[in-house]
Order: sequence, then structure tokens, then C-alpha cells
Amino acid sequence: MDLLESLKEYSSLFLAKKTPQYERDLLDKINFKNRIIGIVGAKGVGKTTLLLQYMKKQNLSNDEMLYISVDHPLMSSTTILEITKEFASYGGKLLVLDEIHNQENFAVDLKTIWDFLEINVIFSGSSALHLDNADLSRRVLKYTLPTLSFREFIQMQTKQHFAKLSLEEILSNHSEHSQAILSKIKPLKHFKDYFNFGFYPFYLEDKDTMSMKLAEAINKTIDIDLLKIYNIDPKKLRNIKKILTLLCSSVPYKPNITTLAASVEVDPKTLYVYLDALQKGRIIRMVSATSRGEAIIKKPEKIYLDNPNMFKVLCQTPDIGTLRESFFSGIVCNAEHSIKASKKGDFIIDDKYTVEVGGDGKSFKQIKDMDNSFVVADNIEVGSGNKIPLYLFGFLY
Repeated sequence: MDLLESLKEYSSLFLAKKTPQYERDLLDKINFKNRIIGIVGAKGVGKTTLLLQYMKKQNLSNDEMLYISVDHPLMSSTTILEITKEFASYGGKLLVLDEIHNQENFAVDLKTIWDFLEINVIFSGSSALHLDNADLSRRVLKYTLPTLSFREFIQMQTKQHFAKLSLEEILSNHSEHSQAILSKIKPLKHFKDYFNFGFYPFYLEDKDTMSMKLAEAINKTIDIDLLKIYNIDPKKLRNIKKILTLLCSSVPYKPNITTLAASVEVDPKTLYVYLDALQKGRIIRMVSATSRGEAIIKKPEKIYLDNPNMFKVLCQTPDIGTLRESFFSGIVCNAEHSIKASKKGDFIIDDKYTVEVGGDGKSFKQIKDMDNSFVVADNIEVGSGNKIPLYLFGFLY
């Protein structure tokens, strides 16, 4: 059996797998008419499932479409370009490449495919993936699949539909939207579960092993993806993971770069590289006091693990304030709003709205004299005035 036939066999096995009924919203947003499409995201967010769901919707035979996991051992003896040329020569129309960052110089192969072969390509890759080739980056439509929003989580849990809310809808009319949600579910109960296990769709397979799977996803992202994409010295992996331990055990972390570098036994310049890699790999999130250029990397005001589920995996008793801020900053970023650290309050959203995040007893003391200021409070079902339930921001996407 030649290589292509072997890959087709694995592709047929992949296409025979069952898919979950629930589909991520991104599946309807992607412009599949483009010849080359990239889908990036953290490990475990559902990229492979989305690819399978798309392939099953196509009116193509198994001989006309091919799924390849680029980290498969069979791919070690060939390249994406060579397989694509052969597949296209036999009438192949759709090539799906999962975990494409596992091949070095994949961008060069994709550009050649674009220039010379009549075939559609969809690839997935790590959030840290970057397209170095300027010509290719203009041709590829790249989409990001984020972790599950609270809205998506409760739709999976309850099989009920909930509308997305814009930031303006939440800020201006939150009481009405909260009441509409309350007429269907008890949001605080689901919100607690979401913080514990609900950011990654693989929780549906088995909640009891969710923490183990997430820990494995974090380790693979660092040990394989970031190591490969950033050419990190393998001997420094322990230092990188030590950063996560420090973040997990602290209150909302306001870093002193010199001190943090000393703690993980690297120089500040190397620390910046590690922090940048961890953020692009969706392991941490840095929030700066400015949104201009490299300052987001070089002068973070706060650093969090990417989402509350990670805290639950990496430390036993995470600080509740840190969990809330991690959720809020993450959901706002994933909904494509800008977020910066604020001297008064916790965050500034879109350079306009000042937000203080806390529990149900959080007051307006720190932001009382500021225009467009809001308290975002956990453990309340319905807010009043400029005090808004924290869970409601989970409906931004």
C-alpha cells in the first residue's frame, strides 16, 4: 500500500467517527469559498471536531476529500506539498490538514499549492501559529476558535438557545437580559460548573477526566507546540512551567519583570519571549496599561492564566478574585474588544468603559467619580443601575 492510500485509509476512519450534535458558531462564520482557510486555537477547544463536522456536510466522496493529521508518523517521510500534488492528480478536491504547525516550512508549501494546484485546503494549527510569508498571509483567511463562552456552555448543557449579546446591550439593558435568562435557567448554578470544567468541549466526554485532559493539553502546548514554533531550548521548559505555578497561586498578578525573571531563573529578555509564547499559545493572558505595539508584551500590568479551568487544574485553592478577572478579561478579548488595565478600577474596555470586577458586595468606591463606569459583580442574578452580573458577559459570543 502506497503512502497516499494509507493516508486515505486513516481519513476514512476519521470520517466514520460520530460528531457531537452541537456546533460552534464559527462553523457558520467561515467563508469556505476561499481556497485556503486556517483555523487556529488552543488545544482542546474543538478544532478537529469542527473540521470533521464540515467534511461531513460536503457533497463529496471519500476519494475527493482527504483528512491528514500532520503529526501522524506517516507524514515524517513526506511533505504537505508532495501529498497534495498526488491527491490533486487523482481528482482530490478538498484537503484538510490538522495540526499543520507540526511540519516545518508549511507556509512555503501552502503558497506553492495556492499558486499551482486547483484544490481547496483547510488547515488547523496552534494559536501560536504565525504565517511568515507575506504573500500567503494575504491569501489565507485565518479564523480563531476560542474556548467556550458561558452562553455556548449552557446551550450544550440545557439544549436551549440563548442569543448573543453585544457589549452595548449588556451595559445599557442588562436587567432585561438577565430576567430573560432567568426565565429559562438558574445561571449561577451553571456559572459555577462553567468555572470548574466548562471552557473546553471535551468535558462532554467525561467530566471526571477533564482535569487530566486539560493538564495534558497544557503540557503538549508547551512541550511540543511552543517548543517547535519558538525554537525554545528544551532545558528551559521547567522555567516556563514555573511561571504558570507562580501565576496560579497568586492574587491578580501585577508583575515585576526583574523579580519574575529571577524567580524562574532567566534574564528579562528571555522572560519576555516566554511570556509572548505562552500568550500566543493561549496559556496565559497579559493585560497592559497601553494597547500600543510591543508594550502589551513588554510591560504587562496584570498576567493571568488563560481561563478559570486552568487554575482549577494547576493549583488547589485559586484566588476567587483572580478567577473572576481571568474570566472577564478572557471573554472580552475573545469577543474582540480591547481591554487594558486601569489605575482606577480593574479594566478599561474599548478605551471607554471603566470596570471594577468583584463579588456581590463590590461597591463603586474606586470608580464613583468616573464616567461610563460599571461594577461587574459575581453571585448576583440581576443587577441594577451600573451594577451588572458577571455571568452576563459570558453571552458576548
